Amino acid sequence: MSEPVTEPEARRLNVFLVDDHAMFRAGVRAELGVHVDVVGEASTVSEAISRIAAVQPDVVLLDVHMPDGGGRAVLESVRRSHPQVKFLALSVSDAAEDVIGLIRAGARGYVTKTISPDELAAAVRRVADGDAVFSPRLAGFVLDAFASRPDVPVADPELDQLTNREREVLRLLARGYAYKEIAKELFISIKTVETHVSNVLRKLQMSNRYELSRWAADRRLV
Repeated sequence: MSEPVTEPEARRLNVFLVDDHAMFRAGVRAELGVHVDVVGEASTVSEAISRIAAVQPDVVLLDVHMPDGGGRAVLESVRRSHPQVKFLALSVSDAAEDVIGLIRAGARGYVTKTISPDELAAAVRRVADGDAVFSPRLAGFVLDAFASRPDVPVADPELDQLTNREREVLRLLARGYAYKEIAKELFISIKTVETHVSNVLRKLQMSNRYELSRWAADRRLV
């Protein structure tokens, strides 16, 4: 009598977290720890680059915006030396330029922080298996960009003056958010929001938020 055939148990994946908010990392680690092994974490670009190279995880969950630079810098640096490491962007930002920038740099997927723990665990598994994973709305950005549609803002000399954080603030400002709401949405202080708005106004040579809103709407950044 032959032995019953059983499915091999799926290997637990090694996952690394990159996000500048310690409380968010703790939450993700607690939720994902049921499904994967979280083998490390980092809060800055330089820290992430060195630690990921040391542990070589299967998948890196990568925040897009951090105080000392963007997640794209981490991705581009690590991919050169460790191309087997896969990246899944996990961000509060759903801006088209952020999604397209990370995918062009080599990320296998992009999901927003509204994703449920079970959905995130499934996304990590799919990325590790070589699939591409996107939130439905974000998938449209990627399709548009790679179809070379002219209505997707990929390169813009004026926009390129702004840092990623300034673009986030600009986008929320153009959507009608108050400074207090922007601060809450991006986990920063109102004073920091004011500083970013001042920088954006100076760089774009504008004098008020209404001009900024119209400028952003013209470029479909809202």
